[in-house]
Amino acid sequence: MSKRLQAMRGTRDILPGEVEAWQALEDAARRFSARYGYREIRTPYFEATELFARGVGESTDIVRKEMYTFPDRKGRSLTLRPEGTAGVARALIEAGLTQPGMLHRVYYLGPMFRYDRPQAGRYRQFHQWGAEVVGSASPWADVETILLLVDLLGTMGLAGLTVKLNSVGDATCRPAFQQRIREILGPRRAELCPDCQERLDKNPLRVFDCKVPSCQEIVHHLPPMLDSLCDACRAHLEQVKRGLEAAGARYEIDPGLVRGLDYYARTAYEVHHGQLGAQSALGGGGRYDGLIHLLGGADVPAVGFSMGVERTLLALEEEGKTPRPESAGVFLARGAGLGDEALRLARELRRRFQVYLDLEERGLGAQLKQADRLGARLAVILGEDEVKAGELTLKDLATGEQRRVPRAGIEEALAAALAAAGGTGR
Repeated sequence: MSKRLQAMRGTRDILPGEVEAWQALEDAARRFSARYGYREIRTPYFEATELFARGVGESTDIVRKEMYTFPDRKGRSLTLRPEGTAGVARALIEAGLTQPGMLHRVYYLGPMFRYDRPQAGRYRQFHQWGAEVVGSASPWADVETILLLVDLLGTMGLAGLTVKLNSVGDATCRPAFQQRIREILGPRRAELCPDCQERLDKNPLRVFDCKVPSCQEIVHHLPPMLDSLCDACRAHLEQVKRGLEAAGARYEIDPGLVRGLDYYARTAYEVHHGQLGAQSALGGGGRYDGLIHLLGGADVPAVGFSMGVERTLLALEEEGKTPRPESAGVFLARGAGLGDEALRLARELRRRFQVYLDLEERGLGAQLKQADRLGARLAVILGEDEVKAGELTLKDLATGEQRRVPRAGIEEALAAALAAAGGTGR
């Protein structure tokens, strides 16, 4: 017997019965993105490795440890996208859409890939919804992206969300702060983990993001970046805070929040859901004013976020708010020998409704049991008596009530019955 093949570690199948919750979340993400004026962008699943090395940052764990990188047949180094922002930036630059004065609101939705240790809500192929505002330096752009993320999560039914906010400075004030961290931690270099020793040389802010307990204890006593902000960065943060307060969005300042990518500047934020414990961050982002220029475009500002789909669905499950599909389908049951007529009728109805048609020659009782398993709300019964009378039987599978309706009026009868049941059948 040949070996049974299985999904690779860190990946999973999303089967019928579960995928409907994914679809509901994805539909809500698209709907809210459109309400905020964002349009969808779709970028390739793989890019030149250099894009992520330059854009994400060579000192990040993503680039150093987690990317799926491989040569193609011509020896070019390619990488499965570990995040979405760098690809979006590359696409806009390549299309000539990053000139000064242009403003773009875009969103993306799809899989990302990182070689990481699988755990609850974290996979090696994972999915993100993200949104970007390219071309605006306004603090209101920062506020808008935060509100977009929070409003989507709130609408899905999540309560107890916490917005954590910080500023990581910019090219004016950050270099001095980085040098200060090097001077403080230099004498204690040997006490740091190997990764933080390397971070100390390349990007000292990364030590704030270390999860090693011994490093966290050392970092806990470091001065916060907030104490070293220049006047412009401090003013920007204050305007972001005022904007959130004006919109009625609660937040808390987290001086240790730096996010996991090197391209952030000024605003950094995360949205947490307390029910998930250590993995409570559902999404986050911030400002990355230098990224477009770093990747070869004009020197234009930008801000954005990404949200983990798997973690969000896990949070919804924890609160008993997992989206469920509407029980609005129509099941067409037929009597023996009426297959041809059932196919014609099903095709007519499918122009307007979701219609299940039994493919086997089973009895009427077995067909109705199948309708119940599929979650159909209504059944249309096509039997010999109905055919002779030019009628159909319409049955409410939730209440058991049924009635005869004219064959020519079945669409209107279905529409009315589904509307009364709170569904559309589409």
